[in-house]
Amino acid sequence: MAENNQRLRLAMLGGGDGALIGGVHRIAARMDDRYELVAGVFAPDPAANRQFARTLGLAEERVYADYQTLLQAEAERPDGAEVVAIATPNHLHFPMALAALQAGLHVVCEKPMTLTVEEAEALARAAGESDREFLLMHNYVGYPLVQHAREMVASGQIGKLISVQVEYVQEWLTEEPAADNKQAAWRLDPEKAGAAGCLGDIGTHAFHLARFITGEPVSAVSADLVSHVPGRVLDDNVQALLRFEGGARGSLWASQTAPGHENALRIRVIGDKASLHWQQEAPNELLYAPLNAPAQRITRRDDLLGNAVGRSIRIPGGHPEGYLEAFANLYQALADRVRSGQSVAWLPGVEAGVEGMRFVEAALQSSQADGRWTAIRPVDTAAGRR
Repeated sequence: MAENNQRLRLAMLGGGDGALIGGVHRIAARMDDRYELVAGVFAPDPAANRQFARTLGLAEERVYADYQTLLQAEAERPDGAEVVAIATPNHLHFPMALAALQAGLHVVCEKPMTLTVEEAEALARAAGESDREFLLMHNYVGYPLVQHAREMVASGQIGKLISVQVEYVQEWLTEEPAADNKQAAWRLDPEKAGAAGCLGDIGTHAFHLARFITGEPVSAVSADLVSHVPGRVLDDNVQALLRFEGGARGSLWASQTAPGHENALRIRVIGDKASLHWQQEAPNELLYAPLNAPAQRITRRDDLLGNAVGRSIRIPGGHPEGYLEAFANLYQALADRVRSGQSVAWLPGVEAGVEGMRFVEAALQSSQADGRWTAIRPVDTAAGRR
């Protein structure tokens, strides 16, 4: 397919006033000048929706009352939206993504992809029947050194995989949040967040990071989910043991009640020849420690990391890049696929969403059975990235 650098026309669902992730999506989409925001539904309240859209400079006729109206109207326009970004609470992901695929739009969807495994599998079928792209926003795989770690594991530089330790811990829900905290309110509501709290919100990120870097499916989980705040319905702390298909063992800790930890995502991947250590709060460094040899600090330099990873780097080594750039790398890779047909094997798709929900389902079942080892059904990825 010929190169085409024309901006993709982007619509957004959710992500209005007070929503952190909506602003992150908009910044990331603009970073490489590959998208133009043309339409949206940002809030359920009509007045708040229109007011927020005015702050973004959108034309009034392209600010819609609901997502159904947006999809229908944009499909009828010759300059209608081509991609829709879904930045809403979890319970809206499935109906919005399904409708967008059926309307012929490419989809960028926040995680977890759906509330249930059944919804995830139905969405996977719809994506498979569509010729549209589906991007699940596991943004942490956008970091260049995460991609480089994946390449090191795949090329055999750490040897046979022995163990994986991954953790994602935060402190922000250690106490009962204020009543007007919108971000906390829906995450603690099972009607909007689903059956998993911390597990679905950040545990899925930790799970996907381990799966992404190692390249190995997780076959079984033994999990213990608890809520430390009295009266809280959903889990806010998760401890889990993992069994990988190739025989490696792992552990996963996700918590939103860990005082002193702001956004501590880190992973250790250990083989019989070397180990790797990466942490999101220092994302421009990867520690490579070979057996019986000095450890090496690998930094984010495009002249050292290879062409594929180097494409995710915008500024010279030593100049810090971070969270927004990682998001932008996923948007850039999606634009490459849509406009020029470039293959981007690492880009998380709908199968990652199915795998994540099967992990959540198995972890919940395991915890309810006092940590009993519970199998995770494998995902068939033979049909491709979608």
